[in-house]
Order: sequence, then C-alpha cells, then structure tokens
Amino acid sequence: METIKLTRKHMAHLLRSLNGTNSRTPLKVLQVAWTDLHKEDELPPIIQKLLKPSKGEIGFSLNEIVSLGNLIEFTNFPQSTVQNWVKRDVRGLIGSPQLGKKYTIEQAAMLFIVEDLKATLDFESIRKILTLVFNNIEDRTDDIVNPTDLYLAYASVFDQIHHQSLPSIKTADGSVNEHIDGFIKEECQAMLSTIDGIMEENLTKVLNVMIVSVLTVQAGFYQAVTKKYVKDALS
Repeated sequence: METIKLTRKHMAHLLRSLNGTNSRTPLKVLQVAWTDLHKEDELPPIIQKLLKPSKGEIGFSLNEIVSLGNLIEFTNFPQSTVQNWVKRDVRGLIGSPQLGKKYTIEQAAMLFIVEDLKATLDFESIRKILTLVFNNIEDRTDDIVNPTDLYLAYASVFDQIHHQSLPSIKTADGSVNEHIDGFIKEECQAMLSTIDGIMEENLTKVLNVMIVSVLTVQAGFYQAVTKKYVKDALS
C-alpha cells in the first residue's frame, strides 16, 4: 500500500480542520492531499483515528504527534528526539500536556515548527525566535500569532516554491538566489495580510519569523536532495 505523505500546507489545513478554524472536514483535506485515496482504511492508523467522531477538544499523545509528523514530506521525526525536546530542549515553549496526558493541536503545530527550524538553527536560536511570537505556554490566546496560523502561513509559501510552477523572472538583474529571496519575502508579506488579529507593531516580528521558517524548510529540502544524490553516487 502506498504510504501517504502530506505537504506542510496539507498538514496545516488538517490541524486547522481539527480545531474548527478550517471550513473543510479532515476527510476533505486528506482527499485533496492524496488524490488516489479510495477507502478510508487505506489511510495510516493515526489518520484513521483522527477521522473518527470525537467529543470535546482533540488531543494527541506524543506517539501520535510523532506518527503524524512522520507523514510530512522531508521530515525526520524520531520519537526519542521529540521526547528530549519536550523534556529539555523546548520545554519552556511547548509546556506540559494541556489536555490531561495529551497535547493540544497548537502544541503539535509548535513541535512541527521546531522540527522545521532545526534544519538550520540551534535550540537557543529556536527559543529566541519563537518567543518573539509565542507568549504564555499555558494560554495560547495571548500569542501574537496562533501556532497553527503561523504554520499554515509559512507552509503555504514553501508550497509556492516547491509545488507550483516557477514564476517568470521579469528582469535580468540579480542572481537566481536573489530572485528566490525576493519571492519568499513577497509571498510572506502576502500571507501575513491573511492572518487576522496581529497588531501593527507586531507585523514585522511575525514577517521575519515567517521568512526564517520558509528558509529553514527550504534548507531541509536541499539537505534531503543532497542525501539522495550522495546515495545515488555511492550505490
């Protein structure tokens, strides 16, 4: 059976459908993500579980977050690594499970964001970057931007780079890298305008965090491609 892989944008839409901020149902999101889906029992166990009717707020065990995270393309989400994160490396960002023994959808999104940032940043830098936009770990309502909104925003920009046709370069000025950098900034600014509730004095903070996040995901993609070519060269 084919293993389902989700883009970050699809995963962000799935998380938002689970917390009620996306008008589409989780199944509709997955049908868009995996066009070859014919039966729900073809989906991985973690996805099948999420599609079942649930009473109250949806929460995840750490095992479930790892299973979900490993469905994201270009992602390596070892359970032992994630356990170290929540116990030590980003404990001050993630906090303890907020739904009994389960983590919230927002906490899961934050772990996915940490995984992306790890492509190029150390934990000290990750903590400094994310505390610019996330405040009290016990109360997500005081964040400058909701973790699922931030995740969807930069995931959508990466989707433009990786899954859409390359926009034409209208001018010969500047290198390809400079054009890509400019494209990322423009797309991040466009996505920023779609996020409600950000005060004007915080717009630059959120924009810079979005740009950093897109660039780290892009770096992770290049690392994955590099490993593929190394494997091909040595085979």
